[in-house]
Amino acid sequence: MELKVNGALIAAYPSKFSVTTMDLDDGDSTTRTADGTLNRDRIAVKRQIDMEWGVLTWVQISALLKSMNNVFFELYYPDPQIGTYTTKTFYVGNRPAPFSVAQGDQVLWSGLKVTLTEQ
Repeated sequence: MELKVNGALIAAYPSKFSVTTMDLDDGDSTTRTADGTLNRDRIAVKRQIDMEWGVLTWVQISALLKSMNNVFFELYYPDPQIGTYTTKTFYVGNRPAPFSVAQGDQVLWSGLKVTLTEQ
């Protein structure tokens, strides 16, 4: 698998990678008829990507977090619905980075999680 943020390979590959194809909330014209039939006004279909990493060094975790620091960024990833690699614009939500262990001057981090949502 190949993952790129703004055209550069990511600093470390995730141990977990999941793509969710999601419908945005329905518009105001979504209604049900008297017999229960749904007339749906889907606004858009977007992607949400969840990634999680195992143990990372300071250098790796710093590079990963910095690569997703902008409000929006380009992600090149394999898309299961399209059936090929694609590039879309995403933003990142919370980025929990649990401390793992210190070895001398080196701190290792384990369990970084990010959720990316298509713009």
